[in-house]
Amino acid sequence: MGVLLEVKNLTKKFGGLTAVNDFSFEIKRGEFVGLIGPNGAGKTTVFNLISGFEKPSAGTIRFDGMDIVGLKPFRIVNLGVARTFQLVRSFKYLNLLENVSISCLSQRGKTASEDIGTDEYASEILSSVGLVDKARIPPIVLPHGDLRKLQIGKALGTNPQLLLLDEPFSGLSFEEQLVITDLIKKLHDDGVTIFITGHVLRELMTLVPRVIAMHQGKFIADGSPREVANNKIVLEAYLGRGDDFA
Repeated sequence: MGVLLEVKNLTKKFGGLTAVNDFSFEIKRGEFVGLIGPNGAGKTTVFNLISGFEKPSAGTIRFDGMDIVGLKPFRIVNLGVARTFQLVRSFKYLNLLENVSISCLSQRGKTASEDIGTDEYASEILSSVGLVDKARIPPIVLPHGDLRKLQIGKALGTNPQLLLLDEPFSGLSFEEQLVITDLIKKLHDDGVTIFITGHVLRELMTLVPRVIAMHQGKFIADGSPREVANNKIVLEAYLGRGDDFA
């Protein structure tokens, strides 16, 4: 497996606040990696930097060998990086099929759907996320768990190589978390490289084989869930027993 995403010395400052501080890691093609850290650790900022919603103050981001720093989000999507957001976002007055079809109009989505057409491709995606029976209804009537599925479906419409899932379990019941967990596992089994953040550590740590931990914008650990969960610095970050993370 070659390196798909390479992040080196990534730094992001907002005025006097350093949200991400000299952060480096790699993700290989086909991996399934979790990013953990306490509230305010910088996880979403890392996702924003990778996906082009924020520009780094310093450092490099290479996707599939290409420098993507400074590219607009739609260009990064067209290279094969898609993401979801902590807050669910949808075109609430369009039905589910139309919501996903819009994503399928991206450059990579068009290529993937050219043999069967956009609507059929979007229907297949809705089926893969368990929403095909609701294709003709608007998202404003969906429960929160289905809205999370729709977010993932919209991201899949762009035919991504790398899928960034930002807090996909947020706001879900335990039963809804199980459904999303099964969905994410299937996506990875189907060949999508996945990078996921989460506060529901029980789910995340049993889902991924590799975890990267950060605190106050800094890298603090990288390894198996067991290794990271037993890491002294990680425990201090979560439990508050000290704050020397240099």
